[in-house]
Amino acid sequence: MSFQHLDIPTLQAWLDEGRELALVDIRDPMSYAQGRIPASRRLDNDSVGAFLDETPAERPVVVVCYHGHSSQQAAAWLAGQGLAEVYSLDGGFTEWQLRHPGRVEV
Repeated sequence: MSFQHLDIPTLQAWLDEGRELALVDIRDPMSYAQGRIPASRRLDNDSVGAFLDETPAERPVVVVCYHGHSSQQAAAWLAGQGLAEVYSLDGGFTEWQLRHPGRVEV
């Protein structure tokens, strides 16, 4: 299993539609606290076990990092854990914040 790339306009459309998905942010705690995409949850080594336990395998998962690089590794790993639909957000949180400054939660 592998992950797919997701662009920011598609994620925006999914959120606007209210599509059921799990949005996970793998940035460091301070960066996450300073701003994140609404409805995202921070994921790290300590919380990933609970996340996998709570998340249905068929639910789409979108992984967010700073610029869309490290999220690819995390997305590939999550896909390897049996999640059926895993995406890495191209451009990451930095690009999201640039395009949608009004859609950042602090």
